[in-house]
Amino acid sequence: MKITTKINLITTAWILVVLIAVNAVVFFSFMKITVNMEDNALIQKAGQLIKELNQHDTPAATKAQLTPYLTPHSFIRIIQPGGKVTHQVTNDTHLAAKIKPQFASEKGTTRSTIRLNNQEEQIAIVRVPIHADGQVIGTLEFGEKLKGLELGKDLLLSILAFCTFLGAVLSLLGGRWLSNLIMRPISTMINTMEDIEQSGIPKKIVIQHETKDELQKLAVTFNRMIERLESNLEKQKQFISDASHELKTPLTVIKSYADLLLRRGIQNKEVAHDAIESIHSEATRIQRMTERFLDLADTESGNLLETKPINLTALCENIRKQLKSAYKREIDLHYQGDSITVIADELKLKQAIIILMDNAIKYSSEKIDVYLEKKEPFTVIRVKDYGIGIPESEIGNIFERFYRVDKARSRETGGTGLGLAIAKNIIKQHHGEIKVRSTEGVGTEVELYLPKRKGTDL
Repeated sequence: MKITTKINLITTAWILVVLIAVNAVVFFSFMKITVNMEDNALIQKAGQLIKELNQHDTPAATKAQLTPYLTPHSFIRIIQPGGKVTHQVTNDTHLAAKIKPQFASEKGTTRSTIRLNNQEEQIAIVRVPIHADGQVIGTLEFGEKLKGLELGKDLLLSILAFCTFLGAVLSLLGGRWLSNLIMRPISTMINTMEDIEQSGIPKKIVIQHETKDELQKLAVTFNRMIERLESNLEKQKQFISDASHELKTPLTVIKSYADLLLRRGIQNKEVAHDAIESIHSEATRIQRMTERFLDLADTESGNLLETKPINLTALCENIRKQLKSAYKREIDLHYQGDSITVIADELKLKQAIIILMDNAIKYSSEKIDVYLEKKEPFTVIRVKDYGIGIPESEIGNIFERFYRVDKARSRETGGTGLGLAIAKNIIKQHHGEIKVRSTEGVGTEVELYLPKRKGTDL
């Protein structure tokens, strides 16, 4: 069943329930008020009649007094204790015969349903005691058919039934309009999704009216998702294009030297040795580049971090010792206090720090300084070298993939142009920031800003 049909049926059913409940309240309230009014009118009439009665009048005189008070289809009786009827006047003998006389010492009203002419009739009966010398000497019984009440009740039921039917029709029409209004943005979204499925091209939902409701929020969220998908697709295309371009050069070199070996064989040991060395060098470069590709893809995929408290001082000291031993370079670590702790993914943070130190080693020949600092609300890792520096016009591009400031020197040092892009993604995953300051010919300073979190002794 469609959602529009469900909305239509549910709203109609609910409105019908409300209408029936309201109609029931109206009907019973009308009946109670009307009956009370009839009873009060009969009681007043009986009281007036009692005032005019004279106990010493002859039966004919008493009957003459009672007769003017008759209404259509009614009777009036005077009943003595014991239930004996002393006087009775009526214009409906069948009605009077159906109602049994009853002596009452207290004023009261009753309702009786009898069957006359093959149909049920409502009869209102009022009994008012007749007092003389402080005693009840009789009861005036007044009964009449509630013809007007029956007509009013039938008319009211007809009106209520018509209103209920009209309400159901209007509810169906209104429910259909309401469901279409609610489902229109959802239908648009479904059509957009089907177009995306068929064409494979991401599309956004066109928001025609600013309704500022949940449906607009749904459409805006969908559009943001499409924007992110388009961005990821664009990154994927760029990644494939860049990777293809970067792999093309070493593969061309390998193929050229392989062709040379095929043509000349390995008889010329010098040529063969040079060719093998070049092939090995380019293959090693491809291997490093592939590892960088995997690192970059991992940092861009948004994988969850395995965060834990890390002794940043000890981590940087270990990295310093490893690189100092490998490159035989002077690297100094500067910090204040005993230790600095951060909450981060240890492996990824270590990778980002190594990338910065490795770049400093490649593009400088002097010592390298590493500073650990506390700058509220961040912990800062600052790597400073005194090398060739970066031209000011190039600083904005250094985080782009495969970008190299000095391309010839990067080839010599084995750089791929992916390191800073990977480092930036890692710091972004930690909700931090990376900043670069550099002066050409003086040196470069790179800062990693890690936000402080609860649980660290910062």
